[in-house]
Amino acid sequence: MTPERHAIAQAAADHLGAHDPVLADVIARAGLCTIQPDTDYYQRLVSSIIGQQLSVKAAATIKQRFMDIFGGRLPAPDEILATDFETLRSVGLSAQKANYVRDLAQHVVDGRLSFADIETRSNDDIIKLLTDIKGVGEWTAHMFLMFGMGRTDVLAHGDLGIRNGIRALYGFEHAPAPADIQSLASDHSWAPYESFACWYIWFSLDNKPAQE
Repeated sequence: MTPERHAIAQAAADHLGAHDPVLADVIARAGLCTIQPDTDYYQRLVSSIIGQQLSVKAAATIKQRFMDIFGGRLPAPDEILATDFETLRSVGLSAQKANYVRDLAQHVVDGRLSFADIETRSNDDIIKLLTDIKGVGEWTAHMFLMFGMGRTDVLAHGDLGIRNGIRALYGFEHAPAPADIQSLASDHSWAPYESFACWYIWFSLDNKPAQE
């Protein structure tokens, strides 16, 4: 963890621990959050699409086969578009995922998705950009913001682990709806560290997402 990220993680732990006694107990067990953002946003999105609904091991195997087509490296967007569809499928990608990877590549080539200025955009703007890509939904966008860009203020209210963790920690009778989670976050002053609150909730279930 970089010194800068360590300082942010410490500030998040202090803030959350002071405002939410439930999370304070989890923080005491977990220590500082270890989220360390990536630098290659394109690679993260390709990996996210490949890994959807797969185990960590299966996703890693298919990603390696995918890169092997291109000499063991992640291909540039134009290389993906120039590759025969059935060749993409041959590594174990479903037809849907092959189309999704191609659509991501097309968005980058067309300039509809640019990483040059993405750091200056708001979370909502980035979610809109990403969910315009086939196969990229709000959950994937939230994971990209949190684990790719290191945004501190992402509330993954649609994540099943978050819903189950909140149910167990806060005594909900049923898994809470997104609106319930947003209210809980507001009541316990999670802002501006919602991403860290999510990480601690995942930790409480030993269920951190494979995105990390």
